[in-house]
Amino acid sequence: MATSPIHLELPEGKGLAAGTLGLWGSTVIGLASTAPVYSLVATLGFVVLAVGAQAPIAFVIAFIPMLFIAFAYRELNNEVPDCGTTFTWGTKAFGPWVGWLGGWGVAVAGMVVLANLAQIGGIYFWALWDGIVGNPEDALLSDNVPLVTATGVVFIALMTWVSWRGVEIGERIQNILLGIQYLALAIFVVAALWQFFAGTAPNPTPFDWAWFNPLGFTDWHGFTEAVLLALFIYWGWDTCLALNEETKDPKRIPGRAALLTCVLLLVTYVSVTVAAMMYAGLGDTGTGLGNEANADDFFLAIKDGLLGPVGWVLVVAVLISAVSSTQTTILPTARGTLSMAVYRALPARFKDVHPQYKTPSFSTLVMGVVASVYYIGMTLISDNILQDSILSLGLAIAFYYAITGYACVWYFRHELFTSGRNFVYKFLLPLLGALMLTYAFIQSAIDMYDVDYGYTVLLGIGGTFVLGVGALALGVVLMFVWFAFPRSKPFFRGESLNRDTPVLVPEETGDFMRSIDGGLV
Repeated sequence: MATSPIHLELPEGKGLAAGTLGLWGSTVIGLASTAPVYSLVATLGFVVLAVGAQAPIAFVIAFIPMLFIAFAYRELNNEVPDCGTTFTWGTKAFGPWVGWLGGWGVAVAGMVVLANLAQIGGIYFWALWDGIVGNPEDALLSDNVPLVTATGVVFIALMTWVSWRGVEIGERIQNILLGIQYLALAIFVVAALWQFFAGTAPNPTPFDWAWFNPLGFTDWHGFTEAVLLALFIYWGWDTCLALNEETKDPKRIPGRAALLTCVLLLVTYVSVTVAAMMYAGLGDTGTGLGNEANADDFFLAIKDGLLGPVGWVLVVAVLISAVSSTQTTILPTARGTLSMAVYRALPARFKDVHPQYKTPSFSTLVMGVVASVYYIGMTLISDNILQDSILSLGLAIAFYYAITGYACVWYFRHELFTSGRNFVYKFLLPLLGALMLTYAFIQSAIDMYDVDYGYTVLLGIGGTFVLGVGALALGVVLMFVWFAFPRSKPFFRGESLNRDTPVLVPEETGDFMRSIDGGLV
């Protein structure tokens, strides 16, 4: 295949640092993007409140559509290893309008979650400081909104710099940060099980295989709520695919890394959930997982009883998880907008690549600035609106994941029944995953429409619904604004990107330049 289409004026792909990441590095970045420690902290309590002892099977069931969509990503990446992922594949399958909106879904999800991660990073940074110096309850720095916000913006700035500096230096940092996260989770599991078997756990609850019974759910609403909550803590593994042009084998390694990431997340979430249930039980008082007062942060509620004087380890783990994910969240969004600009779906400036570090320099900086402005703006307006925008995140995630699943089926439609493998991996699993996520989108939207959902009421309906649907609708507006510019015409006419457009990445894997500390030499 040609790698230098004339009208794109890019002689060698997009100019990214090809051949930088291997399977391990790609998997590490995929895991870090999900923020496993923070995801558990923010979700576990609410899942238990929804379904009680069926929490482990809820995480397993939520894993299924993620795995199915991961197969869709793998198959599409094998054919079209482009860092635009959903944007590129959606355009090739369904045309420019669907592809553009798919790219917007990726961007808006990244922007919203960055504000959340920055806020969590700021809160936990000062919570750690409060614990060290012993600040009284009425003078906690972690409750100081301007201080927390400023700290969060600093974290965004630092991680934007790391992402701008180079994917390899980012990988090295993520190796360390992810290692700390998993060390903390291992300490948690070992300590919880140790106290259970020693008889010193506050509410020891023997392991029961009924926790994994998919027929054990007694309330359909609770089941759907728990699965929807669990579903989106897997989100982030697709970062592996957004870095496909920077891996040593663009067609194979990213897909394998995505599948490996999903499986590792399943093992992580289920094992921690089981250990927590055996240690704390499901009671609605004290440290019980059924206590609503603990739902939004189970680790903080049990850290002292579980680890005593080293309970701060869990606080550090959540802090690191949020900061780590801040950096890896910037990566796919910046590369998505780079790809959109290459194919003229965004202004040309977004396709700028740093001449030394081989990163999407302008896109990366814009992502950091927009996320910071959004975070500050939402905080100034209302913290409740910020929280509702975070709760609405599931809509954008389900939206672009579903587009990817449907795109896989339609793109490969002429070969779906030519072999058993194609039928399973290019048709059956991607279609099932897309249908599940479509249902998740619809059910989430219905739930969010209720005025009792979330923290705000806007326009007489649930604020979460307004913000979630409004964010996607804003993409439609921006798409038509860009459509009005002359430079956009080749894209919207299907000329700069269509099914036959060559893959804009190097095809040979043996002649890549070595990347040193994020730059090429």
